[in-house]
Amino acid sequence: MPAPARSLSDTVIVVSGAGGGIGGAIARLAIEAGARVVAGDLREDALAALLAEHDQDRLVVAAGDMRHEATADALVAAGVDAFGRVDSVVANAAVGFYGGVLDVTSDEVELMVDVNVLGTAWLARSAVRQFRTQGDGGDIVIIGSVAGLLIGGGQEAVYAATKGAQINLGTALDRELRDEGIRTTVIAPAGVNTAFAAADGRFGDSAPQDGPFMEPADIAGAVLHTLGQPRRMRTELWTMWSLAEKH
Repeated sequence: MPAPARSLSDTVIVVSGAGGGIGGAIARLAIEAGARVVAGDLREDALAALLAEHDQDRLVVAAGDMRHEATADALVAAGVDAFGRVDSVVANAAVGFYGGVLDVTSDEVELMVDVNVLGTAWLARSAVRQFRTQGDGGDIVIIGSVAGLLIGGGQEAVYAATKGAQINLGTALDRELRDEGIRTTVIAPAGVNTAFAAADGRFGDSAPQDGPFMEPADIAGAVLHTLGQPRRMRTELWTMWSLAEKH
C-alpha cells in the first residue's frame, strides 16, 4: 500500500532562481508531476532552456531581481494571471561567496544578505497575501543550507548567517501561519553538485561529479515530496547530507 500523498496535478508552483541547477530541477520535476510552474530568475536568458522544453500551458517565466519586493509580487501575479491561482512558492534564489569574513567585498556581503534574506522574505510575503485571498492554505518552501545550523565549513561566515536567517524565518512563519493552513518548510542541503557550489569552493579539491555528492534532482525530489504530503502533515526542517560529507 503506497504512502498517502496529495496530487500536485494542476497546482501552481512559483520557483525563484529557476535558471540554476536546483531551481531548474525543481521546475522540471514539478511539471513532470503535472503542476503548472512560474519560473523566475535574475536573467531571462537563464530560463531559455526551461522555456524551450515546455509548453506555455505548463510554464511561464519571469525575470527580475529578488532583492526587490516588486519582483516577488510579479512572480506571484504571473501565476495568478496565467493559471488563476498560486498554491506553493519555492524560495530558491540565492547567492554565496566562499572565503574568510574579510575575503568578500562589501558589495558581496550586501548581495548575500539582500538576495538570501530579503528575497526569501519578499516571496513569502507575496505568497501569504495570495494564499489569504484564495482562502484555502498553501505552501512556502525555503531552500536553505546546513551552513545555517552552526555547522558551516568555516569559510562562509556571512553566507552561513544568511542561511541561519532563512531557517529562523521559515520556522517562525510556520508557527505564525499554520492555523491558516499555510505550511512553511525549510529544506537545508549540504553540498550539491551545481555550478553555484563548485564556483564557491565548497568541494575543495574534490570533483563533485565523482561524488558521492548530492545532485540537484535529489533536492528537487525532497521539495516535491514535501509539497505532496497530506495537508495534515508539516515538515519544518529537512536537512540533507551526502555520503561524501561529515559533520
